[in-house]
Amino acid sequence: MRIVITEFMSLDGVVQAPGGPDEDTDGGFAHGGWTHPYFDPEVVGGAFDDALAKAEALLFGRRTWQVMAAAWPERKDDPFADRMNAIPKYVVSTTLGDKELTWQNTSLVPGDHGVARIRELRASEGGDLLVMGSSTLARTLLHEDMVDELRLILMPVILGGGKTIFPGDGARRPLELVSTVTSTTGVQVCTFRPAAEGRPATS
Repeated sequence: MRIVITEFMSLDGVVQAPGGPDEDTDGGFAHGGWTHPYFDPEVVGGAFDDALAKAEALLFGRRTWQVMAAAWPERKDDPFADRMNAIPKYVVSTTLGDKELTWQNTSLVPGDHGVARIRELRASEGGDLLVMGSSTLARTLLHEDMVDELRLILMPVILGGGKTIFPGDGARRPLELVSTVTSTTGVQVCTFRPAAEGRPATS
């Protein structure tokens, strides 16, 4: 399986709380819902439609899974919601128990075995294993060089601080820009894949 990460991201690399004011206020973050002015159904929405269509399973960290689990099961007569609810889902957590996995088709990946279990999933046959949000998990996967595609939905805004997905370990990880699409709201959807070490990334 390919691990594909899709993230809303500000120009200064912040991914925290894109959906709403109470989504994640850690560190006093006060800009929750910052993506809304820039959301474009055709380009931005289309990026998520495309990613979900290619996915065979979803992979979440605990916080993002809980936000999603509180929202999607209640949505009816929506093909995207139907797909979100039906597709297999994995949540990496050290605190959730099996009884709390109320969102259908969710399996728990114990956090203390998370990296090993995800390596097993990645090595198995199948389509894309899609990560949306889940900043801590995304950062771990990048640190472990387990990401096969990185789709950044870059919003034309600077937030001045907040959570990021990029490892701070000093390692160099060259990427190749595979495609980019610009929306009427100034959003750029940029798709990257790991580039061969030692050569510049090209477009």
